[in-house]
Amino acid sequence: MSSNGMIVAPQPEAVEAGALVLKKGGNAVDAAITCALVQGVVDPQMTGIAGFGSLQLYLPKTGEHYCIDFHGRSPSAVKPDMWEDLIEGETADGFGFILKGRINDVGYQAVTVPGSLKAYFEAQTRHGTMDWSDVVAPAIQWAEDGYPIRPHMLGFWTRDEGFGRAPVTDRLAFTQSGRKIYFNEDGSLKALGQILKNPDMAETLRRIARDGADVFYQGEIARRIAEDMAANGGLISLEDLKTYETTRIDPLWGEYRGYRFATNNPPGGGIMLAQMLNILENFDLGEIGHNSPDYIRIVAEAMKRATSDKDKFVGDPAFFDVPVAKLTDKAYAREIAQAIKAGEKASVDRLPQGSAKESSNTTHVAVIDQAGNAVTMTHSLGMPSGAITDGLGFMYNGCMAVFDPRPGRAGSLAPGKSRFSSLCPTIVFKGDNPHIVLGAPGGTQIAMGVLQGILNVLDFGMDMQQAVSAPRFSATSDVIDVCNRIPAYITNEVAAQGYEIRRNPLSFAFAMVHGIRIEDGGMDGGADPAGDGMALAV
Repeated sequence: MSSNGMIVAPQPEAVEAGALVLKKGGNAVDAAITCALVQGVVDPQMTGIAGFGSLQLYLPKTGEHYCIDFHGRSPSAVKPDMWEDLIEGETADGFGFILKGRINDVGYQAVTVPGSLKAYFEAQTRHGTMDWSDVVAPAIQWAEDGYPIRPHMLGFWTRDEGFGRAPVTDRLAFTQSGRKIYFNEDGSLKALGQILKNPDMAETLRRIARDGADVFYQGEIARRIAEDMAANGGLISLEDLKTYETTRIDPLWGEYRGYRFATNNPPGGGIMLAQMLNILENFDLGEIGHNSPDYIRIVAEAMKRATSDKDKFVGDPAFFDVPVAKLTDKAYAREIAQAIKAGEKASVDRLPQGSAKESSNTTHVAVIDQAGNAVTMTHSLGMPSGAITDGLGFMYNGCMAVFDPRPGRAGSLAPGKSRFSSLCPTIVFKGDNPHIVLGAPGGTQIAMGVLQGILNVLDFGMDMQQAVSAPRFSATSDVIDVCNRIPAYITNEVAAQGYEIRRNPLSFAFAMVHGIRIEDGGMDGGADPAGDGMALAV
């Protein structure tokens, strides 16, 4: 167990960069933002400076504890009914809508106004101890020198998700820049172990290192972004970039079996996590048994109910009155628990859809330093749009795909609005001190993965690596999806109770949970084996 500091993330290069910051005396914020910038280089479809996310900072020495919400905002040119006549269906995991021509999914209309770089810069320059240029330097070096294509990256590029979304290879090849970066001269996709260099991104990062986030939002880079959007039918204007602001907000607090936890507010997924924990507090999960048939049924029902409530009631609170107090009320949770105990089955409404597989186009970083500062951040491109402005090197987010094209709903389109996401970077406290710092990528599965990571530690006494490695399941529809390591003799008993079971071919599935556990003055970290990452103690 480490006692000086620790960092965990899905990319070894990014973890190493953050660990070196801690070794050199930087704090948790310096390390997290260094790691995040490198993640955008070495895992460029998972995240990047043109993405979105949610960041929680716990800084005990200065008495500051808050979240930065930096979800992408829909451009000012958006109209609530502009896609209503194009609906073909909804993705099986609830992570987006399928429109004719996939215009909300691939290309320039898929892009929301990015928030990631502004959040990185605000957090680091406000709370970090290092110069901004030094924080950006490792990312520049990785972009210039290159890095080997890792198994998880190649798997994401080539795996058929089966949701009705466009294949990732189509996104990579959407622009001339993408074809130059991600394909060989003969047109073949770059292969496992090949070195991927991105000199255009290195040059973009040099400008950002020199001029800060302003160059992206109102300087030369902003001008090039706006010109490219206008030339290719995109919706984002220069004014959209200039007026983008992050949101600083207190965490959403809850309590589970005597532990307090802090997570994010809507439009993030923390409200789902809080509701599920409140429901499950009414069951003796330890006595029921980890991944037993009853355990799977009970937890899946909690997942389904939180998903249904999210679909109906959770959106951008600036545009929709989210009943946070109701959804996180212990009495409401007890009512749901009683229904589950009585054997009642919830139903999750979905439009016509395809088969359900997992989307994991997001990433995470968790850091604790020697002074006890903690940072947990989930950041993403959504499903990447494929759009790359020639000469800039980075891919834009594709977050417009998750907005509901039907007017009058919690997630409907509106100018300046943020979409719901399942991102829920969370800190669990034992007394006054952090006990678990965690989060996950994984699309709509994020809250489900983080939930099971927390239960594994608090109800079953697992260390962090055990907690993130244990077999998981998910229920974001009327089907219970299970990873391939949950035995059929277990799931057959669940099926006998009238549930449809869908077996995922992956041994490690349903988000990629990464976290740090603090116990008796020491720390242990867990990197989900579904990815390529690691935890490093310093």
